Amino acid sequence: MIVFDLRCASGHQFEGWFEDLQAYEDQRAGALIVCPVCNSSTISRMPSAFAIRSSPKSDTGAPPREILERIGHTLSEFADTHFDDVGCDFAREALKIHYGASEPRNIRGNSTPDEEKTLEEEGVRFFKFPPTPRSDPDT
Repeated sequence: MIVFDLRCASGHQFEGWFEDLQAYEDQRAGALIVCPVCNSSTISRMPSAFAIRSSPKSDTGAPPREILERIGHTLSEFADTHFDDVGCDFAREALKIHYGASEPRNIRGNSTPDEEKTLEEEGVRFFKFPPTPRSDPDT
């Protein structure tokens, strides 16, 4: 699987998951990819903010801890830079965006297990990853 950052002709940004580059090209040519905001099928790929390469695994078959920490740090840094921090209002904001009461945007924040269950029941897609420790505990 490969993930591409996509943009429609109206400037809405979203991501798409494809089997490979050829699958993306075929779907784009057939107007099968549409913007989730405006339904435009005029779609282009955007440069990705980061990529993760595969590397040889350690003797145990698991990636070395240093690589996992670097990936976690990169994910955290990306979210800090590209997502609005809505704190404890994550579930409320996600639902507002989902139902069109707020402008679509990338958000991050905190939610309770009950709120996450509600989001899942309402069909709101979200990704949850554990926070990575900061090098300076005062930040």
